[in-house]
Amino acid sequence: MNPSDRPRRIALVDANSFYCSCERVFRPDLENVPVVVLSNNDGCVVARDRLVKQLGVAMGVPWFQIKDLAKKHGLVAFSSNYTLYGDLSRRFMDVLGQFVPAPDQEVYSIDECFLDFTHHRLDDATATGRVIRDRVKRWTGLPVCVGFGATKTLAKMANNCAKKQPRWGGVCDLTAVSETELNDVLGQVEVRDVWGI
Repeated sequence: MNPSDRPRRIALVDANSFYCSCERVFRPDLENVPVVVLSNNDGCVVARDRLVKQLGVAMGVPWFQIKDLAKKHGLVAFSSNYTLYGDLSRRFMDVLGQFVPAPDQEVYSIDECFLDFTHHRLDDATATGRVIRDRVKRWTGLPVCVGFGATKTLAKMANNCAKKQPRWGGVCDLTAVSETELNDVLGQVEVRDVWGI
């Protein structure tokens, strides 16, 4: 197949609970401890890990409102450290830059990056996604999920599946599923939850 005729295949790599994960890089003893990061002056929750989400703590909730819950569940709170988050983000993006040339890497936010594999040979996207996850974790300490789709929106959707559905193992390739399977995946998502809508 001529490289220019290949169907689009875009990966979205997203760090899990980025601010909390950054704090854990230097505090690995907190691996199974619920963690939040607070806004400037420690007013509100601006980041929560999955354990805190399971406790029902909403984004933006004032810290004083959950102090009792924090004490009860051993929740650890950090003040925002944007210098640290920026440094780890740069390292994260540098690692991702090893997988595609610079024009095919789009840094979308501090913890998200699109990698366009359309013009690059990619026989097994799931295997490549696992390599990405492993390398980012080893070289930065950050856990990530990877989603592949034919568009950025589908890549975002795939990443969401990779993050929230254990069956994918942290890597979801929606370019490799049948149209019926894709429709089934999309049918389980509320329109309001689709990125960009």
